[in-house]
Amino acid sequence: MLTSHKRIYAVVKRIPRGRVATYGQVAALAGFPRHARLAGYALHALREDRDPAVPWHRVINAQGRISLGEFDGADLQRELLEAEGVLFQSNGRVDLARFGWKKFKHG
Repeated sequence: MLTSHKRIYAVVKRIPRGRVATYGQVAALAGFPRHARLAGYALHALREDRDPAVPWHRVINAQGRISLGEFDGADLQRELLEAEGVLFQSNGRVDLARFGWKKFKHG
C-alpha cells in the first residue's frame, strides 16, 4: 500500500459518525493540499485492500454530492450515510454546513 494512501486512510478514520468530509479536506489534512483526486484514488483502492476500518462512505465531493456512479456503490454510500443520520436534500446534496466535519475549514 502506498504511504500516501495510508495517510489518507488515517484521516478518513477520524471522520465522526454522522459527519462527512470532502475529498479536498481529506487530502489537505493528510498533507496533500489541492490533491483531492489523490484522496479519491486512495478510497477507490480500498476495494482491493478491503480495510473495513476505513469509513470511505463519509467522503463526498465539494458540492455535497456522492461522486460514485450508480454501479460503483452510490446507493450503498447514500444508504450508509442515511443510517448514520446524514440527510440528503431533494437535489441529492448533503448540507455541508450542517453535516460537514468541522475539523477542517477552507480558507
